[in-house]
Amino acid sequence: MFDLPIFPLHTVLFPGMPLPLHIFEERYKEMVMYCLDKRQPFGVVLIQQGNEAGRPLAVPYAVGCTARILEVEPLAEGRMNIITLGEKRFRILSLNHEQPYLIGKVELFPLELGEPEVMEGLSQRLLSLVHRYMQTLTQIGEVSLDPEKLPSEPVVLAYLAAVLLQIPPYRKQELLACAKAVDLMRVLVKHYRLELSLLRAQVAHGKHEDEGFLTVN
Repeated sequence: MFDLPIFPLHTVLFPGMPLPLHIFEERYKEMVMYCLDKRQPFGVVLIQQGNEAGRPLAVPYAVGCTARILEVEPLAEGRMNIITLGEKRFRILSLNHEQPYLIGKVELFPLELGEPEVMEGLSQRLLSLVHRYMQTLTQIGEVSLDPEKLPSEPVVLAYLAAVLLQIPPYRKQELLACAKAVDLMRVLVKHYRLELSLLRAQVAHGKHEDEGFLTVN
């Protein structure tokens, strides 16, 4: 167990994924400066209740991800833009409200890896679904990404797939909180199948509307 400054946000950070942040509140300026001075990360956790800014302090979910500060761009009045990288999952055991920002008593929560053969099979299924998902999003103009650059390492792929998936934050929190890699990948496969079905229906609906428009004119 160890103490970790906690930054509740309306976003979910996954290990290995970047997160740019604009720091403007005094309490988080203080937190970032503390982390820079101590050369330690802070914890990013999805907000369960409350808001990012103002009082009272937001209530976070129990599972989060440490964020290592990679770059700092100082701005006027002590504000700053920072680039962070998600590193390790953790669980909050208790919260300390004595500082202007939250301090969590946390323990690391590493992902349990499954059998290599099972992981590889799930990875291939997920890779194919993410590839099709990105192609479909590009087709309808919602995103422009190169599906050929997807990673092949199962856990890295799973976390990237979780980031790319266009679902509500609380659903992404459920993905972050999965204890086992095989469970994470199986849930992702289900989400991607459902989202692909919805996207295909959207594409088909758009085609029908276009065809109707051309017929009228």
